[in-house]
Amino acid sequence: MNFETGPSTDGALEPISVRVPQAVRLTGLSRSRIYELMKSGEIEFVKVGASTLILVESLRAYIVGRRR
Repeated sequence: MNFETGPSTDGALEPISVRVPQAVRLTGLSRSRIYELMKSGEIEFVKVGASTLILVESLRAYIVGRRR
């Protein structure tokens, strides 16, 4: 996934949501920071049964919005 340019250009499907461990790997943020961002509403997530799914577009917007 490329946070700067958007969806994959190689034809591969990009997920619309990821679980917390994958969000940690994708962003480099800690698990606790991901949960803090979820609690504060800075990143969007949905609950589906027992699963917590974080919206990839929300992760992208958060990271890109903090570029310097």
